[in-house]
Amino acid sequence: MRATSEGFKEFVLDQLAQLNGLSCRAMFGGYGLALQGRFFGIIHKGRLYFRTDPSTAPRYRVHHMKPFAPNTRQTLKNYYEVPVNIVESADTLVEWALAAANR
Repeated sequence: MRATSEGFKEFVLDQLAQLNGLSCRAMFGGYGLALQGRFFGIIHKGRLYFRTDPSTAPRYRVHHMKPFAPNTRQTLKNYYEVPVNIVESADTLVEWALAAANR
């Protein structure tokens, strides 16, 4: 699934197609996802990251997911990688996206 970043981006957008008001724009070598103007996700190097807070971060950590680290000097601890099994389930991915957008 992570063969190409562009292909992965298109797959993610297709999985999230039922979200009204979803937008995606190029930024920082990847893509930013927003729902009705609220930034909640990052697609970077064939991986998807969602915004978290103290109440949602544990659901990512239980899957052994790591925070977003665009380089060796920077880690954004409020964005965690979304597990592959969640990305592959459109309904579940939409639920997680809505939770991330409401943080």
